[in-house]
Amino acid sequence: MAYYPVCLEMAGRACLVVGGGAVAERKVNGLLEAGARVTVVSPSATERLRDRARAGRIGLTLREYAAGDLAGHSIVFAATDDGLINADVARDAHAAGVLINAADDPAHCDFILPAVLARGDLTVAVSTGGASPALARVVRDELGAFLDREDYAALARVAADARRTLRDRGTPAPWARWRRALGGEVRALVRAERLDAARERLLDGLGG
Repeated sequence: MAYYPVCLEMAGRACLVVGGGAVAERKVNGLLEAGARVTVVSPSATERLRDRARAGRIGLTLREYAAGDLAGHSIVFAATDDGLINADVARDAHAAGVLINAADDPAHCDFILPAVLARGDLTVAVSTGGASPALARVVRDELGAFLDREDYAALARVAADARRTLRDRGTPAPWARWRRALGGEVRALVRAERLDAARERLLDGLGG
């Protein structure tokens, strides 16, 4: 299967999660962090999902899934421990034109979820195309150890500020210049927490 990697805006997007166990809870947590509007359908649900429903953070319907539950949703996550139910959700989603992710079942997925590493505005996603999620997590953790050697979250903020400045001035810089400018001196200033100086040095290197 050939997947096209994207970063999808989820704020306010209506998402359905079918299932109420630990896997579904993890899906819900990630969706809420991204600002999605989440509805869960399942005969049972973890206590944390029930707490989120009582707090008004998610919708929760305690019954078996039905095809009509897809109405009004653009994405559905099949997260039950029953492969037949997940396959039914996938079939209904494909018929309705709703994107589907079925947990541990890439054959029924329109998209898969990578292992994600976040450092402030910097996000690194690792995927094996569904072949081995465990390997994706191992690689993610190894990359995390590398990224933790420097403050990449602060470096990302400095780079974002410089990019906005160049855009406001109408003087964009090519990729090769960015690569050179984001070198040792800028990173040393970031490590020293001299972010204003790092920003100015970066702009100088970009010709801005």
